[in-house]
Amino acid sequence: MPNDGATPPTRPAPPQGLPPIERLTAIMARLRAPDGCPWDREQTHQSLRRYLEEEAAELIDAIDQSDDDAMRDELGDVLLQVVFHAQLAAERDAFTLDDVATAIADKLVRRHPHVFSDATAAHAGDVEAIWQAVKDTERAQPRGPLDGVPASLSPLTRAHEVTRKAARTGFDWPNLDGVLAKLDEETAELREAIATDDPNRIEDELGDLLFVLVNLARKLDLRAADALRRATTKFETRFLRSLEILAQDGVDPTTATLERIDVAWDQAKAEQRGQ
Repeated sequence: MPNDGATPPTRPAPPQGLPPIERLTAIMARLRAPDGCPWDREQTHQSLRRYLEEEAAELIDAIDQSDDDAMRDELGDVLLQVVFHAQLAAERDAFTLDDVATAIADKLVRRHPHVFSDATAAHAGDVEAIWQAVKDTERAQPRGPLDGVPASLSPLTRAHEVTRKAARTGFDWPNLDGVLAKLDEETAELREAIATDDPNRIEDELGDLLFVLVNLARKLDLRAADALRRATTKFETRFLRSLEILAQDGVDPTTATLERIDVAWDQAKAEQRGQ
């Protein structure tokens, strides 16, 4: 019977009195019910993909800012994505959230025999070796040396993982000197490509240079993506402060000389380093 607007429709109250994870799962199931939320009911694994990417990025921002309140909230948003995907899978009898939790718990036990069995590991490097050895035994069929690197990773992260796996086969420079020499070589080749004004060649050489920089970061036990993220944040801070400095002096950055902009930049840089 249609509602005439005189009285609101009776709806079930949100689940209460359950352990937090069970309550969250029950709420998600209610949202996906036939009389639940139209938006939630329309979602698929594929449509939710971008939200998982966005929530993970927001969590990383909170971690970088050491903001515990934001981390709590963003972890909740990431957890929601896990629960949402598990609900979709449960509806087609593929797996449940309990199956997801059981699978990762069992994996952690298997891959930590130095904690739950009789293997030994004195250092983090030993743990990585054990993890990889156990992981290899779990595979039904042998896999190639570069298998397991998702194509959807960001380019810098994927390059890091590909080179890390390649290095396990011995396909690597023995020390930093080799990487630095390659960096000089690729820089020279990029200069030559720029001189040709050939966009395809320039793109190829620029890619080669970036790839060597990823290797350099890996050899330094760093990640190029993290270094670039940090550099971008540093630039943002200095850039915005430079604009403030110019504005305080009544200078329009679009018409200011490069020398005047450099003065503002150096001041912003000095202030940032003094913090």
